[in-house]
Amino acid sequence: MTPVDVVLIGRNEGARLVAALNSVQGQARQIVYVDSGSSDDSITEARKVGAKVVELDMSTPFTAARARNAGFDALDNPELVMFIDGDCALVDGFIAAGRAHLEAHREIGMVTGWRSEIHRDRSLYNQLCDWEWSRPAGEIQACGGDMLVRAQAWAGIGGMDPTVIAAEDDEFCTRLRKAGWVLWRIPHQMTRHDADMLRFGQWWSRAVRTGHGFAQVGFLHPEYFKTERLRGWLYGLGMPLLFLFGLIFAPVVCLVPLAIYTMNYWRTAQGLIRNDLPAPQAYRHSLLLTLSKIPNVIGMVRFHLRRMTGANMRIIEYK
Repeated sequence: MTPVDVVLIGRNEGARLVAALNSVQGQARQIVYVDSGSSDDSITEARKVGAKVVELDMSTPFTAARARNAGFDALDNPELVMFIDGDCALVDGFIAAGRAHLEAHREIGMVTGWRSEIHRDRSLYNQLCDWEWSRPAGEIQACGGDMLVRAQAWAGIGGMDPTVIAAEDDEFCTRLRKAGWVLWRIPHQMTRHDADMLRFGQWWSRAVRTGHGFAQVGFLHPEYFKTERLRGWLYGLGMPLLFLFGLIFAPVVCLVPLAIYTMNYWRTAQGLIRNDLPAPQAYRHSLLLTLSKIPNVIGMVRFHLRRMTGANMRIIEYK
């Protein structure tokens, strides 16, 4: 049976990290915890369960990609590596199911499963996260940061790009596919996530970060996130500029972007309902999804300004 090692990354996750560490006990040959400048007792808690602790040098801008790379590099002779974020708890049985799938399909370089929110109904924003995690099983283009990866595949493409501050997992998966590996989501619960997103400002910052990821990954792989970038420029910049033009020069023109936003909102809500989301939630989620294009554009612009000025690609936090 192929051994599985676990890499956990986190900073000031508190009780969430304790739950993550407890969830992997007895399921991994090695556990590495990578800490990114925590001021709580994260390092102590990791050492209590026998995890190897890697403390990142915070004089260099932190990214989740850089933390995962450091965790992988700290493993001894890895074969299969389960990467988990420190705000997630591993579901029993996923590692066994994922390992079996990888052992049965040598062409597959990475498997993932279903992530869900622990406190889904604590806020609308948590509900939206839970909906984002719910995707069909089968061959996939990319996944989030929780994944079971062949060490051979990871090392073969040089791990994650440490300069990518958001959607680094998408960028990694894109290179993995280009290297000839197949990516797969198995129909199994994988991790329970605690977004702890309770305020509008947190959601807004997260949407800005998402837009930064669209632009940065799209800059590296122009074919990826192409639709998301086009939607952002259209609904997050083009329509607001058209509305502003109408306010200044021809008020009747304001009706055009308002009508387009309304149609987009309705169409999005109906799509969510067709995907079995209860109607009241669908209409609330659709409002956020429609509005999200504006902070997405802010993130996209921020990336390009950083790129053109040579500024550091610093993370955008929402917690």
